[in-house]
Amino acid sequence: MSSLVKTSPFFLYFTKIPWVFPCQNTLRASLQTYSCRSIVFSKNILKYSCNSYFPIHTVRYLCNVASAATSSVHASSTPSSNKGSYKLRKKLMKKDSRDAPENVLRYKLDMCSKYGQVVKALELYDEARSDGVQLILHHYNVLLYLCSSPSLLETSGANNLLSVVLSRGLEIYQQMITDKVSPNEATFTSLARIAGAMDDPEMAFSLVKQMEDYHIAPRLRSYGPALFGFCRKLMPEGAYEVDSHMLASAVEPEEPELSALLKLSSDVKRADKVYELLHRLRRTVRQVSEPTAKVIEDWFNSESASEVGKKHWDVDKVREGIVRRGGGWHGEGWLGSGKWRLVRTGIDDNGVCHSCAQKLVCIDIDPKETEDFASSLTKLANQRVKDNFGKFRVWLEKHGPFDAVIDGANVGIENDHFSFIQLKRAVYRMRELSPSKKMPLIILHTRRVTEGPARYPNNMKLIEIWKNCGALYATPYTSNDDWYWLYAAVRFKCLLLTNDEMRDHLFQLLGNTFFPQWKEKHQVRWSISRNGLKLHMPPPYSIVIQESENGSLHIPTTTGDDIETPKQWLCVTRPTNTSKSGFE
Repeated sequence: MSSLVKTSPFFLYFTKIPWVFPCQNTLRASLQTYSCRSIVFSKNILKYSCNSYFPIHTVRYLCNVASAATSSVHASSTPSSNKGSYKLRKKLMKKDSRDAPENVLRYKLDMCSKYGQVVKALELYDEARSDGVQLILHHYNVLLYLCSSPSLLETSGANNLLSVVLSRGLEIYQQMITDKVSPNEATFTSLARIAGAMDDPEMAFSLVKQMEDYHIAPRLRSYGPALFGFCRKLMPEGAYEVDSHMLASAVEPEEPELSALLKLSSDVKRADKVYELLHRLRRTVRQVSEPTAKVIEDWFNSESASEVGKKHWDVDKVREGIVRRGGGWHGEGWLGSGKWRLVRTGIDDNGVCHSCAQKLVCIDIDPKETEDFASSLTKLANQRVKDNFGKFRVWLEKHGPFDAVIDGANVGIENDHFSFIQLKRAVYRMRELSPSKKMPLIILHTRRVTEGPARYPNNMKLIEIWKNCGALYATPYTSNDDWYWLYAAVRFKCLLLTNDEMRDHLFQLLGNTFFPQWKEKHQVRWSISRNGLKLHMPPPYSIVIQESENGSLHIPTTTGDDIETPKQWLCVTRPTNTSKSGFE
């Protein structure tokens, strides 16, 4: 309606010039309509001219006013029109980019990767080559990934095409080099997997070595095809060379790699390598999974295992080795002789084996490792929590130190509901255990201290008491409270009350070398019994493969790793084990 007013001389006349008409019908009769093209709407609209009652100069004036109004409307709409045109051009450009042949190919290959359609991906590749589509690194990597995954062929229903697909993968890589597309780590890893699927570990290892020519650092997954291939084919020298190359490249093998090397060494009767790998498992894994435990059992039950070992050894040297290495192992090789005895057993609260009655030891933690771990944790927390974490550190310096830290969200949960009563019991139980009888630090999310049960009068009073004691810290809404209670416990080298197993991604960032040792010595767990809250203190021994001075071993497994189910250990002894002294 506003546009009609501005473009019609008739309406402008009434809005611009006051006028009194004695008769409405006379006015309607004296007006003659005429048609003209509107500047704004680009179509015919009705215009009105005044015939009898308006002099010619008045009519011209009204027409000029109308023309100026339409020009003003058109000018004011120009920026909006330009903005709309820009958006339209941008949308068209985006559509053109999306419809470009290389982008269409990328989308289709990604769908093939998602659904494991190897054969279709190769058909798309052949079609793209014939159409002259330029392929980039992503195209090649998706194709190589599909070709390197034989299991995907089953999804595609093309088991008989395995050898063909693997060969096509190598052809695609050669074309990639011809097109001068630089490979990356994912490229070489896929190629190594293709070589592994072709049962050619030598080729897989040579591809890993080629990564150095492109200044690409290999990852653990890059070595897998070569290492597992050599182990599967019982080629120990090749496997040991891959292992050495990994260590030289600062790539630490994990349990699957060490377990494969252990089985290979056992199968080829390399007792020295078995001994070395057991201690590498001790440093890296600490607790072995069931498949690895089975490999260890097979070794100790073999004839080769019963034939190795020193019949005489220097007891003082063995004891000195145990002290020098922080306890738990001596590193002097197999001790004793005869057939090994293996028993699945448990360890009591004092660290005594139920089977052989040998007491396990508590292994020292290197102070420097503790400091390095604390620095690493601080750096990661600052990256994740940023400004909020800086405030927490200042608060800790003001109110610390503490003898214990409580993960309030974990301890306060009772039957899927948060209970301040249960948390209160835990707080005062931990206070009783404190040498200084100081209140422990309670970490709770802000929501826990402002909403829900926190609004009850008794709970509000309790929260206020803890705040006044400097014992409660409420983490902000946007922060993960795990960082807070873990940092505080590490910072003050104190106990941490929580049943959190600390296995998710956040804790994986801290590594699996030192963190399990720290957790083992500082984590206090809790349970609810008929007598109320029960605390489970850290064990007085280290849960790690331990070697005694008489040559026996105790190997913890991952079977049974909670309060209700005690951890299962593998006790390995020799009936004829006796300490010898004076000479080897």
